[in-house]
Amino acid sequence: MKRVLDLAALRSFVAVADSGGVTRAANLLNLTQSAVSMQMKRLEEQLGVTLLDRSGRGVALTGAGEQLLGYGRRLLALNDEAIGRLTDAEYEGELCLGVPHDIVYPHIPRVLSRFNAEFPRMRVRLESSFTLRLKERFARGECDLTLATEDRVGPLGETLATGQMIWIGAPGGVAWRERPVRLAFEAACGFRAPAQAALDAAGLPWTMAIESESSRAIEASLSADLAISASLCGAKPSYLEEIAHGGRLPQLPVYKINLYVSKADHSPPRERCADLLREAYGGFGAVRAA
Repeated sequence: MKRVLDLAALRSFVAVADSGGVTRAANLLNLTQSAVSMQMKRLEEQLGVTLLDRSGRGVALTGAGEQLLGYGRRLLALNDEAIGRLTDAEYEGELCLGVPHDIVYPHIPRVLSRFNAEFPRMRVRLESSFTLRLKERFARGECDLTLATEDRVGPLGETLATGQMIWIGAPGGVAWRERPVRLAFEAACGFRAPAQAALDAAGLPWTMAIESESSRAIEASLSADLAISASLCGAKPSYLEEIAHGGRLPQLPVYKINLYVSKADHSPPRERCADLLREAYGGFGAVRAA
Protein backbone atom coordinates (compact mmCIF):
# COMPACT_ATOMS: atom_id res chain seq x y z
CA MET A 1 0.00 0.00 0.00
CA LYS A 2 1.37 3.39 -0.97
CA ARG A 3 2.19 5.80 1.83
CA VAL A 4 0.58 9.23 2.06
CA LEU A 5 2.46 12.26 3.27
CA ASP A 6 1.14 14.03 6.36
CA LEU A 7 0.33 17.49 5.00
CA ALA A 8 0.31 19.08 8.47
CA ALA A 9 3.82 17.77 9.09
CA LEU A 10 4.84 18.81 5.61
CA ARG A 11 3.58 22.35 6.29
CA SER A 12 5.69 22.47 9.44
CA PHE A 13 8.74 21.28 7.50
CA VAL A 14 8.32 23.99 4.85
CA ALA A 15 7.84 26.60 7.59
CA VAL A 16 11.05 25.46 9.33
CA ALA A 17 12.96 25.60 6.05
CA ASP A 18 11.61 29.06 5.15
CA SER A 19 12.01 30.62 8.61
CA GLY A 20 15.34 28.98 9.49
CA GLY A 21 14.33 27.41 12.78
CA VAL A 22 11.75 25.42 14.73
CA THR A 23 10.93 28.28 17.11
CA ARG A 24 10.21 30.76 14.30
CA ALA A 25 8.16 28.13 12.43
CA ALA A 26 6.10 27.45 15.57
CA ASN A 27 5.31 31.16 15.86
CA LEU A 28 4.29 31.36 12.18
CA LEU A 29 2.05 28.31 12.47
CA ASN A 30 0.65 29.24 15.90
CA LEU A 31 1.89 25.93 17.30
CA THR A 32 4.13 25.02 20.21
CA GLN A 33 7.79 24.32 19.53
CA SER A 34 7.38 20.75 20.78
CA ALA A 35 4.44 20.18 18.35
CA VAL A 36 6.54 21.28 15.39
CA SER A 37 9.46 19.13 16.54
CA MET A 38 7.18 16.09 16.86
CA GLN A 39 5.78 16.65 13.37
CA MET A 40 9.28 16.89 11.94
CA LYS A 41 10.30 13.66 13.66
CA ARG A 42 7.14 11.90 12.41
CA LEU A 43 7.81 13.06 8.83
CA GLU A 44 11.40 11.78 8.94
CA GLU A 45 10.27 8.43 10.32
CA GLN A 46 7.60 8.13 7.63
CA LEU A 47 10.13 8.77 4.85
CA GLY A 48 13.03 6.96 6.49
CA VAL A 49 15.41 9.88 5.84
CA THR A 50 16.92 12.76 7.79
CA LEU A 51 15.54 16.07 6.62
CA LEU A 52 17.28 18.50 8.98
CA ASP A 53 20.95 18.82 9.90
CA ARG A 54 20.85 19.57 13.62
CA SER A 55 24.59 19.43 14.22
CA GLY A 56 25.16 23.18 14.08
CA ARG A 57 23.73 26.08 16.04
CA GLY A 58 20.97 26.61 13.49
CA VAL A 59 18.86 24.30 11.40
CA ALA A 60 20.00 23.36 7.90
CA LEU A 61 18.45 21.09 5.30
CA THR A 62 20.06 17.83 4.34
CA GLY A 63 20.20 16.75 0.72
CA ALA A 64 16.95 14.82 1.22
CA GLY A 65 15.42 17.88 2.87
CA GLU A 66 16.31 20.10 -0.05
CA GLN A 67 14.74 17.60 -2.43
CA LEU A 68 11.54 17.36 -0.36
CA LEU A 69 11.20 21.15 -0.06
CA GLY A 70 10.27 21.64 -3.72
CA TYR A 71 7.73 18.83 -3.63
CA GLY A 72 6.36 20.12 -0.32
CA ARG A 73 5.71 23.60 -1.63
CA ARG A 74 3.90 22.29 -4.72
CA LEU A 75 1.79 19.84 -2.70
CA LEU A 76 0.76 22.50 -0.19
CA ALA A 77 -0.04 25.01 -2.94
CA LEU A 78 -2.23 22.46 -4.72
CA ASN A 79 -3.92 21.52 -1.45
CA ASP A 80 -4.64 25.15 -0.60
CA GLU A 81 -5.97 25.82 -4.10
CA ALA A 82 -8.34 22.86 -3.92
CA ILE A 83 -9.60 23.80 -0.45
CA GLY A 84 -10.08 27.41 -1.51
CA ARG A 85 -11.96 26.50 -4.68
CA LEU A 86 -14.32 24.10 -2.91
CA THR A 87 -14.98 25.98 0.33
CA ASP A 88 -14.65 29.68 -0.49
CA ALA A 89 -18.14 31.16 -0.47
CA GLU A 90 -17.11 34.17 -2.53
CA TYR A 91 -19.03 34.50 -5.80
CA GLU A 92 -21.34 31.59 -5.15
CA GLY A 93 -25.03 31.56 -6.01
CA GLU A 94 -27.12 32.17 -9.08
CA LEU A 95 -27.27 34.91 -11.68
CA CYS A 96 -30.35 35.24 -13.90
CA LEU A 97 -29.85 36.70 -17.38
CA GLY A 98 -32.77 37.56 -19.65
CA VAL A 99 -32.28 37.69 -23.43
CA PRO A 100 -34.90 38.05 -26.19
CA HIS A 101 -34.86 34.81 -28.14
CA ASP A 102 -34.13 36.51 -31.46
CA ILE A 103 -30.77 37.93 -30.30
CA VAL A 104 -29.45 34.93 -28.34
CA TYR A 105 -27.19 33.89 -31.22
CA PRO A 106 -24.37 34.29 -31.91
CA HIS A 107 -23.21 36.25 -28.86
CA ILE A 108 -24.79 34.73 -25.73
CA PRO A 109 -23.01 31.33 -25.88
CA ARG A 110 -19.63 33.11 -25.93
CA VAL A 111 -20.68 35.45 -23.10
CA LEU A 112 -21.78 32.50 -20.94
CA SER A 113 -18.58 30.58 -21.68
CA ARG A 114 -16.36 33.50 -20.68
CA PHE A 115 -18.40 34.23 -17.56
CA ASN A 116 -18.24 30.60 -16.45
CA ALA A 117 -14.47 30.57 -16.84
CA GLU A 118 -14.16 33.60 -14.55
CA PHE A 119 -16.85 32.61 -12.02
CA PRO A 120 -17.00 28.80 -12.08
CA ARG A 121 -19.04 28.57 -8.88
CA MET A 122 -21.80 30.87 -10.11
CA ARG A 123 -24.85 29.21 -11.68
CA VAL A 124 -26.23 31.18 -14.62
CA ARG A 125 -29.92 30.83 -15.44
CA LEU A 126 -30.73 32.02 -18.95
CA GLU A 127 -34.29 33.26 -19.51
CA SER A 128 -35.19 33.63 -23.18
CA SER A 129 -38.52 35.26 -24.00
CA PHE A 130 -39.99 38.45 -25.42
CA THR A 131 -38.82 41.89 -24.33
CA LEU A 132 -42.12 42.75 -22.62
CA ARG A 133 -42.07 39.60 -20.50
CA LEU A 134 -38.38 39.92 -19.69
CA LYS A 135 -38.78 43.50 -18.53
CA GLU A 136 -41.74 42.50 -16.36
CA ARG A 137 -39.59 39.83 -14.73
CA PHE A 138 -36.75 42.32 -14.32
CA ALA A 139 -39.12 44.80 -12.62
CA ARG A 140 -40.18 42.07 -10.17
CA GLY A 141 -36.54 41.38 -9.32
CA GLU A 142 -36.56 37.96 -10.98
CA CYS A 143 -33.74 38.80 -13.42
CA ASP A 144 -30.40 40.31 -12.46
CA LEU A 145 -29.76 41.58 -15.99
CA THR A 146 -31.80 41.58 -19.14
CA LEU A 147 -31.38 42.64 -22.72
CA ALA A 148 -34.32 44.19 -24.55
CA THR A 149 -35.11 45.11 -28.15
CA GLU A 150 -37.03 48.40 -28.05
CA ASP A 151 -37.66 51.60 -29.97
CA ARG A 152 -36.50 53.63 -26.96
CA VAL A 153 -34.55 53.04 -23.75
CA GLY A 154 -36.33 53.04 -20.42
CA PRO A 155 -35.24 53.97 -16.88
CA LEU A 156 -32.17 52.07 -15.62
CA GLY A 157 -31.36 51.05 -19.20
CA GLU A 158 -28.47 51.76 -21.53
CA THR A 159 -28.36 51.31 -25.28
CA LEU A 160 -25.69 48.89 -26.49
CA ALA A 161 -26.49 49.04 -30.20
CA THR A 162 -29.02 50.21 -32.75
CA GLY A 163 -30.18 48.19 -35.71
CA GLN A 164 -32.58 48.46 -38.62
CA MET A 165 -35.63 46.24 -38.56
CA ILE A 166 -35.89 44.22 -41.77
CA TRP A 167 -38.46 42.02 -43.49
CA ILE A 168 -37.50 38.33 -43.50
CA GLY A 169 -38.84 35.23 -45.17
CA ALA A 170 -37.94 31.99 -46.90
CA PRO A 171 -34.85 32.00 -49.14
CA GLY A 172 -36.12 32.79 -52.63
CA GLY A 173 -39.65 33.04 -51.25
CA VAL A 174 -42.54 34.85 -52.90
CA ALA A 175 -44.96 35.17 -49.98
CA TRP A 176 -44.03 38.83 -49.61
CA ARG A 177 -45.59 39.57 -53.01
CA GLU A 178 -49.07 38.49 -51.91
CA ARG A 179 -51.78 41.01 -51.06
CA PRO A 180 -52.91 41.26 -48.41
CA VAL A 181 -49.43 40.77 -46.97
CA ARG A 182 -49.34 37.52 -44.99
CA LEU A 183 -47.66 38.06 -41.61
CA ALA A 184 -46.35 35.56 -39.07
CA PHE A 185 -45.63 36.71 -35.50
CA GLU A 186 -45.80 35.47 -31.95
CA ALA A 187 -48.53 37.21 -30.00
CA ALA A 188 -46.10 38.98 -27.66
CA CYS A 189 -43.41 39.83 -30.23
CA GLY A 190 -42.36 43.46 -29.95
CA PHE A 191 -41.80 43.72 -33.72
CA ARG A 192 -45.40 42.83 -34.52
CA ALA A 193 -47.03 46.24 -33.92
CA PRO A 194 -44.30 48.28 -35.74
CA ALA A 195 -44.53 45.99 -38.77
CA GLN A 196 -48.32 46.33 -38.89
CA ALA A 197 -48.08 50.11 -38.42
CA ALA A 198 -45.58 50.39 -41.27
CA LEU A 199 -47.90 48.49 -43.59
CA ASP A 200 -50.87 50.64 -42.54
CA ALA A 201 -48.88 53.83 -43.14
CA ALA A 202 -47.95 52.57 -46.62
CA GLY A 203 -51.57 51.72 -47.40
CA LEU A 204 -50.83 48.00 -47.81
CA PRO A 205 -53.45 45.52 -46.62
CA TRP A 206 -52.23 42.71 -44.36
CA THR A 207 -53.50 39.67 -42.55
CA MET A 208 -52.12 37.79 -39.56
CA ALA A 209 -51.74 34.49 -41.38
CA ILE A 210 -49.68 32.68 -38.77
CA GLU A 211 -49.86 33.33 -35.04
CA SER A 212 -48.26 31.12 -32.41
CA GLU A 213 -46.70 31.19 -28.94
CA SER A 214 -43.78 29.20 -30.32
CA SER A 215 -40.92 30.94 -32.13
CA ARG A 216 -40.04 27.58 -33.70
CA ALA A 217 -43.52 27.34 -35.22
CA ILE A 218 -43.23 30.85 -36.63
CA GLU A 219 -39.81 30.14 -38.12
CA ALA A 220 -41.05 26.88 -39.65
CA SER A 221 -43.93 28.76 -41.28
CA LEU A 222 -41.55 31.38 -42.65
CA SER A 223 -39.22 28.68 -43.99
CA ALA A 224 -42.20 27.14 -45.79
CA ASP A 225 -42.87 30.52 -47.47
CA LEU A 226 -46.31 30.75 -45.88
CA ALA A 227 -45.79 34.30 -44.62
CA ILE A 228 -43.20 36.96 -43.79
CA SER A 229 -42.06 38.53 -40.56
CA ALA A 230 -39.60 41.11 -39.21
CA SER A 231 -36.28 40.91 -37.40
CA LEU A 232 -33.35 43.07 -36.45
CA CYS A 233 -30.66 43.29 -39.10
CA GLY A 234 -27.97 40.80 -38.12
CA ALA A 235 -30.28 38.73 -35.92
CA LYS A 236 -32.29 36.68 -38.44
CA PRO A 237 -31.96 32.88 -38.33
CA SER A 238 -29.46 31.51 -40.84
CA TYR A 239 -32.16 29.54 -42.67
CA LEU A 240 -34.17 32.68 -43.44
CA GLU A 241 -33.17 35.68 -45.52
CA GLU A 242 -33.77 39.39 -45.72
CA ILE A 243 -36.42 40.08 -48.35
CA ALA A 244 -35.10 42.05 -51.33
CA HIS A 245 -38.44 43.75 -51.98
CA GLY A 246 -37.09 46.73 -53.94
CA GLY A 247 -39.35 49.19 -52.14
CA ARG A 248 -42.55 47.17 -52.53
CA LEU A 249 -42.66 46.78 -48.76
CA PRO A 250 -42.31 49.76 -46.40
CA GLN A 251 -39.11 50.50 -44.53
CA LEU A 252 -39.27 49.43 -40.91
CA PRO A 253 -38.07 51.53 -37.96
CA VAL A 254 -34.72 51.47 -36.21
CA TYR A 255 -34.68 49.54 -32.95
CA LYS A 256 -32.30 49.52 -29.99
CA ILE A 257 -30.68 46.70 -28.07
CA ASN A 258 -30.83 47.90 -24.47
CA LEU A 259 -29.27 46.51 -21.31
CA TYR A 260 -30.95 46.69 -17.91
CA VAL A 261 -28.90 45.85 -14.82
CA SER A 262 -30.39 45.51 -11.35
CA LYS A 263 -29.19 48.16 -8.92
CA ALA A 264 -29.93 45.97 -5.90
CA ASP A 265 -26.21 45.36 -5.54
CA HIS A 266 -23.05 45.91 -7.50
CA SER A 267 -21.47 42.48 -7.11
CA PRO A 268 -18.41 41.75 -9.26
CA PRO A 269 -20.13 38.82 -11.07
CA ARG A 270 -23.10 40.97 -12.07
CA GLU A 271 -20.90 43.84 -13.19
CA ARG A 272 -18.63 41.51 -15.12
CA CYS A 273 -21.58 39.90 -16.91
CA ALA A 274 -22.80 43.37 -17.87
CA ASP A 275 -19.35 44.24 -19.23
CA LEU A 276 -19.27 41.04 -21.30
CA LEU A 277 -22.68 41.90 -22.77
CA ARG A 278 -21.55 45.43 -23.58
CA GLU A 279 -18.50 44.03 -25.33
CA ALA A 280 -20.48 41.40 -27.25
CA TYR A 281 -23.35 43.58 -28.45
CA GLY A 282 -21.49 46.86 -28.78
CA GLY A 283 -21.03 46.34 -32.50
CA PHE A 284 -24.15 44.28 -33.11
CA GLY A 285 -25.63 46.26 -35.96
CA ALA A 286 -25.42 49.54 -37.81
CA VAL A 287 -28.37 51.70 -38.72
CA ARG A 288 -29.10 51.31 -42.43
CA ALA A 289 -32.00 51.32 -44.83
CA ALA A 290 -33.85 48.07 -45.31
